[in-house]
Amino acid sequence: MSATGEVTHRTGRGRRVILWRHGQTAWNVERRFQGTTDVELTPTGVAQARRAARQLASLRPDAIIASDLKRASDTADELAALTGLGVVRDEALRETYAGVWQGLTHEEIIARFGDEYAAWKRGEPVRRGGGELETEVADRAAPVVLRHTEKLPEDGTLVVVSHGGTIRTTIGRLLGLESHHWESLGGLTNCCWSVLGEGARGWRLLEHNAGTLPEPVLGDDD
Repeated sequence: MSATGEVTHRTGRGRRVILWRHGQTAWNVERRFQGTTDVELTPTGVAQARRAARQLASLRPDAIIASDLKRASDTADELAALTGLGVVRDEALRETYAGVWQGLTHEEIIARFGDEYAAWKRGEPVRRGGGELETEVADRAAPVVLRHTEKLPEDGTLVVVSHGGTIRTTIGRLLGLESHHWESLGGLTNCCWSVLGEGARGWRLLEHNAGTLPEPVLGDDD
């Protein structure tokens, strides 16, 4: 940030990837597992997306990609409207497919599939509801993010609008973490984001579950 308080974007410190979770849906409020079900934003979710878009637009992103599910696609459109950028929609950025879990509340999942749920939370490879493994989600999503990142200018910024589970697995894959450690990253609040930056030894997690603009790290560990 400059002395005048204006957010600066071109830092010369490498590319940045902002992974932005969609706004609130009715199923979020009801704590229903959405997966690939195409649930729309609530009015609150639209307001969240508009508020966050105003902040992210000040970072002057170079490109926007998004899941083609409505909750992510509509969130991305709020940023596109402010930046003039087009949105590239890709089904590879969809949330984890979770089979028979989809549409169930967390309480219903625990009641019906308690052992499976507990194994997933322990970090074991589980096809929740007969759906995808987390590693399979990373297999489809992370390459899309990397492919679009490679098109950025040297210190450019890519915004990826996706879903909590997909974002977590993508971050884990890009950071080179073993899959059983991905759960330790924690979840993202609706319309919050995480920021990855290029470092000398690969990608670094600069911000996680942020709802305000990223600030530069000033200190001995920068």
